[in-house]
Amino acid sequence: MTVAAVAGMVATVAIPAFAAADRGDVAEAQTLQQASADDAQSLVVASEGSPATLERGGYSATTPEEIKAAKAKEAAEKAAKAALAARLASASSSSSSSSSSSARSSSSFSNSVPLVSPGSGTVRRPLAHFNNFGTPYAGHKGTDYMVGRGEPIYAVADGTVVASSESGPGWGVYVKIAHNIGGVRVTSLYAHMDWGTRRVQVGDTVSVGQLIGQVGDTGRAFGTHLHLEIRINNGYTNAESWLQANAG
Repeated sequence: MTVAAVAGMVATVAIPAFAAADRGDVAEAQTLQQASADDAQSLVVASEGSPATLERGGYSATTPEEIKAAKAKEAAEKAAKAALAARLASASSSSSSSSSSSARSSSSFSNSVPLVSPGSGTVRRPLAHFNNFGTPYAGHKGTDYMVGRGEPIYAVADGTVVASSESGPGWGVYVKIAHNIGGVRVTSLYAHMDWGTRRVQVGDTVSVGQLIGQVGDTGRAFGTHLHLEIRINNGYTNAESWLQANAG
């Protein structure tokens, strides 16, 4: 009985001790974990430090040789495009320069010519002077006055412009004027003018001796000259003979 009582007392005392020891272990374990967490080091990586995405240049090569070949091809294509762009720019510049040069060569003739022809009278000569006449040939309805490029051309009489073009059929640049001279219907046509030198347009009223253009060789022309046609009541007449009879 005594032995049993002692054993019960020992058991009663020992169990709480073991329980306490277990609680102590747990508490110690928690404390170590917390201490570990408190002492742990952390690494903060800024956004600027993120690895950059590598450019592949649009090609899918994988080996060094393939990558080198792809880069060489890409460089060649860029060089070809640059060369083409340079050629196009050069061509555009040349075209612009040529156009400007042509414009200057045409308009420069108009800068120093007299605006009114010398002489007086109802009818005047279309040129202040000329070198010689062109050779007549079958079917040629006008008179050719051979003279240098840019020589001023004047209206032979008062009238109204009925045609004015840079591209007449065979005439090239030309002007046509209708006149009423002493009750007679007369038409004068001035052909092969130089580009850009026409001074009158359809519907314009012109005065005798007024500058209307300048000599060139446009259309079907061989050498610079004025092709002058005179029609009286719709019938052609010799232009030089008519001028000799009427010009003052």
